[in-house]
Amino acid sequence: MFTPKIPPPDTAPTPGTSLVPPLTGIVQPPACDCHHTPAPTLAPVPAPAARPAIPLTPGALIVAAAGGTAMVLIIGTVLVSMLLATAITAASVAICAVVLRSLLNNKAR
Repeated sequence: MFTPKIPPPDTAPTPGTSLVPPLTGIVQPPACDCHHTPAPTLAPVPAPAARPAIPLTPGALIVAAAGGTAMVLIIGTVLVSMLLATAITAASVAICAVVLRSLLNNKAR
């Protein structure tokens, strides 16, 4: 079932041949004897004005680096606190399940 079905050697194509013969010669489009109107020429679009570059002084680079570090720390703190909240919720649900199971087992006895 999972083995490949290989055709017998006499019907298999040889590696050097292809199933589709290659095109020989150049194909030319047929001549057109209808009358076309020339396409209208459009005016060139002017290039957009260059925006002035923002000067980055050493002080600005320090502020940008400090801001990026602060953002990484804040986002990391939020993500860790969300993970911790999920873990605490899962632990409390597990404890509730154990308590309910023990209460239901004591009633059956």
